[in-house]
Amino acid sequence: MNDTHDVSDRNPLEQPELARKAAVTTVRASAMGLVPREEAMASQDLASLRRVLARIGEAGIGTAVVKEAAVTYEADRLVALLDEVDEALAQSPVPAREWPELERVLDPPLLARLLGISASSLRRYGSGARHTPDDVAARLHFLALVVGDLAGSYNEVGIRRWFERPRSLLGGEPPAKWLEGDWDPDDEGPARVRALAAALLSSPAT
Repeated sequence: MNDTHDVSDRNPLEQPELARKAAVTTVRASAMGLVPREEAMASQDLASLRRVLARIGEAGIGTAVVKEAAVTYEADRLVALLDEVDEALAQSPVPAREWPELERVLDPPLLARLLGISASSLRRYGSGARHTPDDVAARLHFLALVVGDLAGSYNEVGIRRWFERPRSLLGGEPPAKWLEGDWDPDDEGPARVRALAAALLSSPAT
């Protein structure tokens, strides 16, 4: 096997594309509350990546892909598998995990405003006292994905400020302005917000 692609005895950071994909997957899973912060912040190697994937699989997300990744050493194949895991994460709201993590990162007042719900509803949904409605769960998951995209460039204070600062690519308005009321993640406004956050993964000057 070509040793430029064999990562069986290497740190994935030596394979730039695999290292980037591993970081994106780890940060996204952490923003969704699937991976403890201390694990997400740990130095990245093949063993730590597989621990992250195992936690994702334990949540019932991408289980078949995670199983294959656990026994795969070829870098190009791992990159492809991480693409599949990321897509599975994007399509899999987990409100029970996302509530505590987003309340911690965004703070309850900002989170309630971005979700278009009252503070009392946030407390009931977040505590599990009431089932999270599907539309709220979809918005919560959208915010988890945005926070995951932002986490590679900003600390938690910076993430909160990002939602409030005017952005030229949003017509001079802050992202929070595009996330008001009973919005749907597939609406044009939220889609533009998500694209703006996702652009940070390739360019820090957004």
